[in-house]
Amino acid sequence: MSQTGRIVFGKMAEVVYGMPAAEAIAELVAREGAQRVFLMVSGTLNRETDEIDKIRRALGNKCVGTFDRMPAHTPRAAVIAAASQARAARADLIVTLGGGSITDGAKAVQLCLANNIDSADALDRIKAPQPVKPPTIRQISIPTTLSAGEFSHISGVTNEGTKTKEMFRHPDVVPKAVILDPAVTRHTPIWLFLSTGIRAVDHCVEGICSNESSPYGDAQALHGLSLLARGLPRVKADPSDMAARLDCQIGAWLSMAPLSAGGQFSRTDGDAMNTSTFSDLFKCSLAPAIAAPAPTSSKRSGGESGY
Repeated sequence: MSQTGRIVFGKMAEVVYGMPAAEAIAELVAREGAQRVFLMVSGTLNRETDEIDKIRRALGNKCVGTFDRMPAHTPRAAVIAAASQARAARADLIVTLGGGSITDGAKAVQLCLANNIDSADALDRIKAPQPVKPPTIRQISIPTTLSAGEFSHISGVTNEGTKTKEMFRHPDVVPKAVILDPAVTRHTPIWLFLSTGIRAVDHCVEGICSNESSPYGDAQALHGLSLLARGLPRVKADPSDMAARLDCQIGAWLSMAPLSAGGQFSRTDGDAMNTSTFSDLFKCSLAPAIAAPAPTSSKRSGGESGY
């Protein structure tokens, strides 16, 4: 561990955990003073559960639109479609409920709105490391998996032309708040919940072993690893165990602390890999180590879905 260092805290204001998502979002939106809230959500959750309706009811007439068509790996075309819909709705806040592809999509939408990006090709103008205008419309995220991208200021977006994942970044695209509600994760396929949990384990281990580790990052990563080590087997044994699910969510949150010290994670490398076959991004993590049933259909094997 280095004896000198610098820890930079990001633009996230708060994390709410253990509270029902609809209740928490109503409080956060009221405190933020937002009047035109745009939802970016899982299509599956929107069609097959009442989770999105709960959020809409909590927001009332402040909800001005819903985008639920974000595929896995966050393709450019879907980002532009979401940005166009949010722009037309005159949104002043974005709320996401779903997996990492939706979270990353909303981060990219923030940059599109701030930089007048209205086509897939125009995204080249704001691709990292090019300078970009900061977003003026922030997001609040309610994750349903454990990949923990909501705690990062980086968005990975797939260029359909080159079949590669590209990075878009700005310190202000990290969500202003994150809500960790274990109840919304119960709809996530168990293989996806567990494999993204192993991704969080990967983050913890890499942070602890990094040459750039810090006392701050180590403390959080070690406790995050402890929570994940006890929570993941409990969720596999009993998917209805909400306390175990919350342990996993908090562990995933803590797994991202070493990033504050500049450590590099497997996702950074994985997102830059060629994805010509849209291979599962979890291959760049430790997903094969989890003893969970593997997906058997091509529909379920394309990486983290909108859950």
